[in-house]
Amino acid sequence: MSEYLVIDQLTKIYPTPKGPAVIVRDFNLRIKQGEFVCLIGHSGCGKSTVLSMVAGLSDVTAGGIILAGKELVGPGPDRGVVFQSPCLLPWMTALENVLLGVDQVFYTARPEERLQIAEYYLSVVGLSEAMLKRPAELSQGMRQRVGIARAFALAPKMLLLDEPFGMLDSLTRMELQQVLIELWRKDKKTALMVTHDVDEALFLADRIVCMTNGPEAEVGAILEVAFPRPRERKAVLEHPEYYRLRAHLITFLEEHAHKKSPPAQPGAGSHPAPPTLTPAPNVIPQRPVALLTPR
Repeated sequence: MSEYLVIDQLTKIYPTPKGPAVIVRDFNLRIKQGEFVCLIGHSGCGKSTVLSMVAGLSDVTAGGIILAGKELVGPGPDRGVVFQSPCLLPWMTALENVLLGVDQVFYTARPEERLQIAEYYLSVVGLSEAMLKRPAELSQGMRQRVGIARAFALAPKMLLLDEPFGMLDSLTRMELQQVLIELWRKDKKTALMVTHDVDEALFLADRIVCMTNGPEAEVGAILEVAFPRPRERKAVLEHPEYYRLRAHLITFLEEHAHKKSPPAQPGAGSHPAPPTLTPAPNVIPQRPVALLTPR
């Protein structure tokens, strides 16, 4: 697999009355085609900021992002995004919400073909009997299933997920993690997911990227997750490496829980060095079902 997503020296700075606020600085990451990568770190460290820049929803201050050999500028249908709240249009049914994007991407297809795509993905996520219901008639978990179906139905080059299960109860969250991993397994969509849940990251990811705390957050460590696929939760929990990897991630998060980079001094030409980390043996250095083809 070759490098599919390249994030190079990515930096985000917001102007404030007290001067520039550097949220993320020199963030570097390489993701291979078909990989599922989770981005983890404390709240406010810049995880969602990175994902938002990859999605094209937030401007890049410095650095660049390349997807499938093309530099990204602004949002586009080549990236399917699933947010913590699915943002469905309340006056439309689940089917109509999915069709809205499908009609835009596959506009040259016949109406019956576009309908087939929307119905297929809603069926795959378990909403065969609820396609004609509006969001107010659906539970939070069902609404998130619509959001997942909508993202996959666009046949994007990459899937971006911003804590998609963060608002759900534990049981529903585990159910939807299984839905997501089964749907992802069908076509191995390249995926980048933001989460604060260590167990979720270990269950879903091929690699876990740990971010240092902000300001000036960056990649602190990358952990390989070599559990065999397809994955079942029981097998993952019983894997001899599971608790060692889990302990390593928790240790990283605990070590960075109270670490904050000192503010940059006026006129300073450099920024503080990142916190030190003793890597686990399998922490490695960074390395560089579509029915129709979207137009």
